Formats: sequence, C-alpha cells, structure tokens
Amino acid sequence: MEYYNYIKSLHIIFVITWFAGLFYIPRLFIYTIEASFKPEPAKTILIDQFKLMMFRLWYIITWPSAILTIFFGSWLLILVPNWLKEDWMIVKLFFVLILILYHIKTHLIFKQIQLGIINYSSNFMRIWNEIATIVLFSVVFLVVLKNNISWIYSILSLIGFIIAILVLIKIYKKVRKND
Repeated sequence: MEYYNYIKSLHIIFVITWFAGLFYIPRLFIYTIEASFKPEPAKTILIDQFKLMMFRLWYIITWPSAILTIFFGSWLLILVPNWLKEDWMIVKLFFVLILILYHIKTHLIFKQIQLGIINYSSNFMRIWNEIATIVLFSVVFLVVLKNNISWIYSILSLIGFIIAILVLIKIYKKVRKND
C-alpha cells in the first residue's frame, strides 16, 4: 500500500485536468456559436481557429484525463474496497456517473460543432457549462466531509447553489445585453 498516495495523487491530478477540459470546452462552444453570427471573413477565421482549439483540448487533454481519472479512481477502489460500503462513496460514484454522461453529451455536441452543426444557443451553453461546476462542488464536499454531513442540509445547499448559478447567468445575460 506504499504506492497508495502516488495513485491517489495521479487520480487528483487527472481529475483537475479533466475538469479543466470540461470547463473550457463549453466556452469554446460559446465562442464558436457567437462567431457564427459574425460577417465574413471573420466568421470563417474564428470558427476554424476555435475548431482547432476544441479538437486539441478534447482529444489531447480532456479525453485522456477522463480515462486516467477513471483508471486511477478504480485502482483506488480496488485498494480500498470498503469505501464501496460507505454512503458518501456511493453518492460520489453517482456524481461521477453524471459527469461521465455529461462528458459523453459534450462529446456529441463537440462532434456536431466540428461538422458545422450548431443546435444550441450561447445562453444554453453557459448553463450547460455550469453542470460540471455543480458536480465538482458536490464531489469535493462529499470527499472532504465524508459521513460528517447532513444529507438534508447538503441537498438543500446544492439546490441553493444551482439556483444561485442560474440567477447569476440571468444577470450576466442582462448585463451583456446592455453592453
């Protein structure tokens, strides 16, 4: 078990890089969507650049980080199987499943945008971007506080956090409209 801390460190590093990719890719979606309304030649120049940036981010950072996060996290569960009996770990794994589904849906959006298909507004993408934030907050608090938290308080806090994010997005949209 002397290598446990190395595996845990690698897991944390790849969680961070995975989230970096998940946080940035929707921003690139937003920039691409907004560039699609620009006049030529700016439209083509910007969209081509954003597509290249998305491609590199997605395939060089985000996908490898997701795979390595899951690999090292699974390895940790093999080393400490008793965690699977803990409530906090079951809830964490539920959020990890949500994150994997989010990643897959984001991949589908990425593929559409790479083909020049834009089915979402930039406002939708701003909201979409916050799903990863909600999962990150939830997982970090679960891992740090483990069984020392009140589940009712946690759920109410999460709902409050989601509402706050949605309100901030709405405020941002109004401020941006006035610019």
